[in-house]
Order: sequence, then C-alpha cells, then structure tokens
Amino acid sequence: MTIPDYQSVMKPLLRFTADKLEHSLREAVDSLAIEFRLTQDELKELLPSGQQFVFVNRVGWARTYLKKAGLLESTRRSHFQITARGLDVLKQSPDRIDVKYLDQFDEFKEFRNLKRARLEEADIKDELSDNTPEEALETAYKQLRDTLANDLLQQLKGSSPGLFEKIVVELLVKMGYGGSRKDAGKAIGRSGDEGIDGIIKEDRLGLDIIFIQAKRWDGTVGRPEVQKFAGALQGQRARKGIMITTSSFSKEAHDYASRIENKIVLIDGDQLAQLMIDHGLGVSPVAEGVRIFV
Repeated sequence: MTIPDYQSVMKPLLRFTADKLEHSLREAVDSLAIEFRLTQDELKELLPSGQQFVFVNRVGWARTYLKKAGLLESTRRSHFQITARGLDVLKQSPDRIDVKYLDQFDEFKEFRNLKRARLEEADIKDELSDNTPEEALETAYKQLRDTLANDLLQQLKGSSPGLFEKIVVELLVKMGYGGSRKDAGKAIGRSGDEGIDGIIKEDRLGLDIIFIQAKRWDGTVGRPEVQKFAGALQGQRARKGIMITTSSFSKEAHDYASRIENKIVLIDGDQLAQLMIDHGLGVSPVAEGVRIFV
C-alpha cells in the first residue's frame, strides 16, 4: 500500500480522537500507520529534504487542517483532542473529510486564503492539492534545481578542456580533497598516463592519493572505459580512483566498478552538476534567481 495523502488521513484521524481523550501526534501516527497497514519501509520514507518522515508530515498537516476548521483543538504542545464540532461532524458520517469539506467552516476559509496568498507569492500552486505545504515547496525547489543543473551541465559540455579540469579541481577542493588549491592545481592534468588525468590527495594531510579521469564525453561511458581506468590504477599500484564525465555511465560500467577490488567512484554529468550546486561552484545567487558563470 502506498502512503496516503494528508486529505485521506483527515477522517481516520478525527475518528481516532472520537474517544474525547487527549492524544499526542505520536500516538496518532502509530495508530493510523496500523490502520493504513504501512510497512516499515513506508514509515521510514523521507521528504526530499531528508528532514522529516513523509507519513508524520502528512498526519501533522491533517491535524493542522482539522484544527483550523475547529474540529480538533490543542491541549498542550503536540497534544490535541476532538471538539464539539468535531463530534458533530462524525455523527454526520461524511464519506470523506477533505479540503472541500472543510471549506464550509469560516475559520478554515480564512486560513486557506492566507495560505493561498503565501504560496502564490512563492509562485507555488496549491489548489486542492494532495501535497502538504512542505511537499509543494520541496517539489518546486527540486524543479528549479533540476533546471539549473541541466543548464549548468550544458555549460560544462561547451567548456574548454582546460576550464573543465579547473572546475574539477575546484570542486574536489571544495569537497575537502586535494589539500590546497595550489597542490590540486599542480597534481591534476599532468599525468596523461593510460587514461589517468591527474592525482590528488584524499585529505589535507596527504595520507592517501586518488587518481582521476575527467572527460567531457558525449556518449554513454561503458564498461571498457572503466576497465581501462582500473587497469591504469593497477599499473600505478593505486587503490582509489574517480571517473568524472559530463554524460552518463552504463549499467555494465556501474556493475563492474562495484565488483572490482579497487575503489572507483563514478560521477556522471547529473551528479557533477548537483555537486557543483551543493558546493556553490559555477553558480551565484542573484535577486531574480541564480546566475551561471562557468
């Protein structure tokens, strides 16, 4: 069974409080998880931000909407109970309690109007959506981020080999590799030995080294290319390597890299662009959005 949306949770949540006792959000989540027969994997599913469990978020917003409509009331922090209006609604036994149903209550209409105005200001559509506000915000953010990553990747593909190497160096340094920028700059792009484009320190102390291959490929990188790189590592008696491409790796390439003794990390174009965004490389925030300057 899939995780129910927050509107589908409203009626079961109100029914859960029909005993007129005070309940905590944790109690409600546990009881409704059993009612909806959710698996442990479903209960552990996180929002894209990784900051909250999806089901907990949806139960929390179902509680908030029922409170705004006057069907539930807070008793103390994270605790609530049913109101007289909530009991009357249960007696009416509606087929479903959702946003449309709650719109009959003036308090809820006022809340909805304020919420709609805030989301419109952020250019996020909300009309009768099954997504909670956090999910709507995170979906919009992900769409913007994916568009930025795609634009950034196109810029990388059109860059010169020298600029691409500099970007790789800067990214690895920002991620904590290579010691200083001066050390990293000297190390990369100098080997040219059997597909090895550079060597960089694994940490600032230089306790280990990592061999790098960074190429602006257009087509999918297959297993043969990864095998060649693995052979080059063996020739250098190296244990660790990073392959970075502006395109993608085939399934066979990933399978091969996961089975060999040497540790080879494969970074495709999408991941490269996302890492650059994460570390503020090649992009700059401006008033109207984000500027790309690679």
